[in-house]
Amino acid sequence: MSMSHLYGEDGVEMESFEVSDWDLQNEFNPHRQRHRQTKEEATYGVWAERDSDEERPSFGGKRSRDYSAPVSFISAGLKKSAAEDASEEDSDEDEKPVKQEEAPKEFVPKKLKTGGNFKPSQKGFVGGTKSFVDFGSWERHTKGIGQKLLQKMGYVPGRGLGKNAQGIINPIEAKQRKGKGAVGAYGSERTSQSLQDFPVVDSEEEAEEEFQKELSQWRKDPNGGKKKPKYSYKTVEELKAKGRISKQLSAPQKELSQVKVIDMTGREQKVYYSYSQISHKHNIPDDSPQQPLGKDSKVQGFALPELEHNLQLLIDITEQEIIQNDRQLQYERDMVVNLTHEIQKVSEVLSHEERAISNLSKVLEMVEECERRMQPSCENPLSLDECAKIFETLQDKYYEEYRMSDRVDLAVAIVYPLMKEHFKNWDPLKDCTYGTEIITKWKNLLENDDLLSHSGQDLSTDAFHRLMWEIWMPYVRNIVAQWQPRNCGSMVDFLDSWVNVIPVWILDNILDQLIFPKLQKEVESWNPLTDTVPIHSWIHPWLPLMQARLEPLYSPIRNKLANALQKWHPSDSSAKLILQPWKDVFTPGSWEAFMVKNIVPKLGMCLNELIINPHQQHMDAFYWVIDWEGMISVSSLVGLLEKHFFPKWLQVLCSWLSNSPNYEEITKWYLGWKSMFSDQVLAHPSIKDKFNEALDIMNRAVSSSVGGYLQPGARENIAYLTHTERRKDFQYEAMQERREAETLAQRGIGAAASAVPMNFKDLIQSKAEEHNIVFMPVIGKRHEGKQLYTFGRIVIYIDRGVVFVQGEKTWVPTSLQSLIDMAK
Repeated sequence: MSMSHLYGEDGVEMESFEVSDWDLQNEFNPHRQRHRQTKEEATYGVWAERDSDEERPSFGGKRSRDYSAPVSFISAGLKKSAAEDASEEDSDEDEKPVKQEEAPKEFVPKKLKTGGNFKPSQKGFVGGTKSFVDFGSWERHTKGIGQKLLQKMGYVPGRGLGKNAQGIINPIEAKQRKGKGAVGAYGSERTSQSLQDFPVVDSEEEAEEEFQKELSQWRKDPNGGKKKPKYSYKTVEELKAKGRISKQLSAPQKELSQVKVIDMTGREQKVYYSYSQISHKHNIPDDSPQQPLGKDSKVQGFALPELEHNLQLLIDITEQEIIQNDRQLQYERDMVVNLTHEIQKVSEVLSHEERAISNLSKVLEMVEECERRMQPSCENPLSLDECAKIFETLQDKYYEEYRMSDRVDLAVAIVYPLMKEHFKNWDPLKDCTYGTEIITKWKNLLENDDLLSHSGQDLSTDAFHRLMWEIWMPYVRNIVAQWQPRNCGSMVDFLDSWVNVIPVWILDNILDQLIFPKLQKEVESWNPLTDTVPIHSWIHPWLPLMQARLEPLYSPIRNKLANALQKWHPSDSSAKLILQPWKDVFTPGSWEAFMVKNIVPKLGMCLNELIINPHQQHMDAFYWVIDWEGMISVSSLVGLLEKHFFPKWLQVLCSWLSNSPNYEEITKWYLGWKSMFSDQVLAHPSIKDKFNEALDIMNRAVSSSVGGYLQPGARENIAYLTHTERRKDFQYEAMQERREAETLAQRGIGAAASAVPMNFKDLIQSKAEEHNIVFMPVIGKRHEGKQLYTFGRIVIYIDRGVVFVQGEKTWVPTSLQSLIDMAK
């Protein structure tokens, strides 16, 4: 192994600090030899004495001693004389760098123990500075593991270490002192690098001043005399500020002000009644024992503790008086400010009260004037219009007094007698608009707007409602008692003209308590077979006013109509005239159920009686059935045609085709029957299938008669007819799809979403309408508080989304599909 890398150019041994392969292998070797600490090293640490052979091995690892090598000696240099040593010790300023021969033994680098008479060619340097331009240049002799490790950790050559490159770039420079003095003895020892990295330093003048100040503390007073006593003075403003602070601090301690405190710190036991007394207690001279005079103690020239105590008491009392006077002055000032504000408020209240008194006196004069003119002996009696003007003046000029006053009593005393006189000869059915303007005016004057909802219980607080109930309502009761329900026009016009004037609860009372009982009684006495006036002429005008209130009348009306239709024949068109106005009044489900039960069977019997004869056809029965197309649903009409018409019609067509027919007549007959149906009926899939079946029969008949006689052009005519009819069907379907798409686009998503049932009852109602089942509530019937309904002939009730059906002994829950099956 070559040892050249361990020596410098002058042959002096140099320690190598590079990381070699041996270092890496030895670092991760758990069985490597370690330096064991001796007992002396554990006791004295770095001050322990050790032989050169027992020194801690260097970073390159511990080298084992070679006992087979020859003995070698280390030169200790030349011994100098005492004069030369003394001269070197005295020279402090012009001392040169220490030579290697003159350096102490412990600072001389050790030579390699290679034996022989090896002499280095050049001397190594000791002390001084070394150039760091080629920093890490030794790595060119190694694998450069140190530089690689630094670069892996983010180090960039030329920049400092650290996360933000805050480290110094160049190594720390060393500066040689001139002599052997202490640190700072020869001035500042900062290098150019330290001045660049740490420019901020304390000024020398400040450091000198601080040093002199600390030094003077240990010296005696140069004057050598006694110190003059220092007196502290307190101004009045300081005492005031002290009093304010103590007041703020003592304010939260009110709870501790009544605490009993026993003080046993002195010779005698003392009792205080607050903690504040402890902080203000005086130092009584007798409390502190007098100290015996020693040899070195000086006798006080002026020692009067009693006088000092009394003077201190006077000072404290004076301070407390000043503080108390300041607090009293501040209190008086605050009281003056408060009284000033109070005077302003009282003056404002006084002026407001004076205005209120003057306004009330004027209001009282006007009311007394009204009472005087209300007397029978007055020459100028008060009219209703003049009274309204007086109330308008009160409302405009004296609004607050008018709202605060008891308007109910005022109106009862003044307005009610005038109102009775005004409506004395009024007939509501002859002159329905009489008094609406004057009542509207009094509504604005008397109605209490503070009430959120009005009802009959507000008569004591609302003058207008009481006026309408006590003055106007008796006339209405009398006229309704004499009114005939079949002459509904005058009564409907009367209520329409007053609906925006009278209170809502009074209108509800008229409709529920007066009008509806009269209508109900009249419906019970109505007979559709004998009465010449149709019932819809005196029931339907009440729909805008009563709306859902008329629903209890629909069931007896349907029952009476059903009884009247038992002996009815479709040839009688009067039934349609009577039933047609009720189509939009009844619910779709109840209307369809009524049609299916009472009309559809009659129409089916009429179609059964229809005889289809191509040569002599009577169309009356067919017209009677088709005339009900708008009244019954399309599905019911299609069912009638499928069951009672098309089987006979197709049978006649087959028999006609089997007897050498004229195909032109068959084509005309086919097109003629098809023109009898509306587009809505023809668009139904079942009707399409029936007519397509007729076309298929005609095509088979034309194709099968190959050997026999066939009318010229018949096959082409039938094929053309088939193509034309199916093309029309295709065009009609496309047009219907386009219309549906446009309608859906116009309605939007909101309309589609609104069609979804909102609750379980709506879902049952929609299913009943789909299957033509009557679904309606049973009036006045409940089970455990739940409303009973009729679903077809079944009685049900709904509880929390479950349908219960009435069984033999109890109510049984069932599904919606089972309910539909039972109803059918």
